[in-house]
Amino acid sequence: MNKLQKNIGYYIILFLIPTVLGYVIFSLLPMLSAFYLSFTSWDIIGGAPEWIGLKNYVDIFKSDEFYRVFKNTLKFIVIYIPMIMISSSCLALLFDAKVKGIAGFRILLFIPVLTSWVAGSIIWRSALNGQYGLVNNILALIGIDGPGWLTDPSWSMISIVMVSVWKDIGFFSLIIFGGLRGIDKKMYEAAEIDGANKLQIIKNITLPLVSPTLFFVLIITIINSFQLFPQVMVMTGGGPLGSTQVLVERIYVYGFRYFNMGYATALSIILLGVIVSVTVLQWILQKKWVFYE
Repeated sequence: MNKLQKNIGYYIILFLIPTVLGYVIFSLLPMLSAFYLSFTSWDIIGGAPEWIGLKNYVDIFKSDEFYRVFKNTLKFIVIYIPMIMISSSCLALLFDAKVKGIAGFRILLFIPVLTSWVAGSIIWRSALNGQYGLVNNILALIGIDGPGWLTDPSWSMISIVMVSVWKDIGFFSLIIFGGLRGIDKKMYEAAEIDGANKLQIIKNITLPLVSPTLFFVLIITIINSFQLFPQVMVMTGGGPLGSTQVLVERIYVYGFRYFNMGYATALSIILLGVIVSVTVLQWILQKKWVFYE
């Protein structure tokens, strides 16, 4: 055994130190600090955090605002998740078909993914303007009186959902497309020989075999949905009448507008708990519908 083999353990530790140190400094310590701050009152501007125990959490769960904001977040999720999952899956099936020019369409569909949320939200804020926006002008050409997309509480969250789907559909459809490309084409050929139609092939072969990819997309979309923020801040600012106020938007407002960092951090810890709980629940339920080869 040479000297290198004898000291292999030391070399492993030596190479791991930068990674572990980076994780401790930039991830672990901030998380522990945030957990501590959630039990304090701190205005950021001056003075040290003052320990107040569970008061922030008690105030949050006693507040009607929290339940309204949580309801708004769930409303976004309930509308957004089915729309993005179904539309992304349909597009992925189209991508997998032998259609002329489909490669160029995939590229065009991916452009919104590369666009920053701020730029995209500014464009859509103008397009969805109820008085002179492009969308209502187009609807007027066919005799439809468009709503106040961003000024009507009944339509504001739907508008946020539509813009979010526009931004994300290219990304998730390509992920699902990658899952479809991993399916052995011989299975399709065997099913066609047995007389299965297109619907039966999708139901009994495509969906079960692509279910691990769908599960991954579902987890990512749910986590992203709970972290809804830039499109709300740019397009509506939480309005009208608080109809698009969501958890992350409230965290920002309490932390950097009201300078109540302890309260904002407590909201962040609650949001973390919700995301972890939903992810664990999804991991348990996936045993009933996800099929691994």
